[in-house]
Amino acid sequence: MKNLLFYLGFATIITHELDAMTQSEWKLLFILRSLPEQTASSAFVMLHVPLITVLLWLTNNQSLVFKNWSRIAFALFMIIHSGLHKLLENSLNYTFNSSLSLRLIYGSGLLGLLYLILVFTSWRNIHQNLVETD
Repeated sequence: MKNLLFYLGFATIITHELDAMTQSEWKLLFILRSLPEQTASSAFVMLHVPLITVLLWLTNNQSLVFKNWSRIAFALFMIIHSGLHKLLENSLNYTFNSSLSLRLIYGSGLLGLLYLILVFTSWRNIHQNLVETD
């Protein structure tokens, strides 16, 4: 269940990035918003190639330590990302108002939260079982 929640969250935020292209999200980002429109939109797209590559490598790493901690970090990012969207919703360049956009943004945050709850609940249960066997 934990893996399913993580993969759903990952897919939801990646799908949000598709929606972000249609919403010109680069107009909200500090560095990109100062660039010419074509340069900013191209940079926004191209920056996602190494970003997604690194995320896939980390969150599916053969090292369980890397994999688990990077998934926790990414789940935290999904929650923070939702909060940033909430903070930016009154910006003049903010256009993520459709039902689809809102479901993707806040859905990824919710999935990240649920993933973290399952992770920490399972850790607590493992710890309790270790304590009880001592």
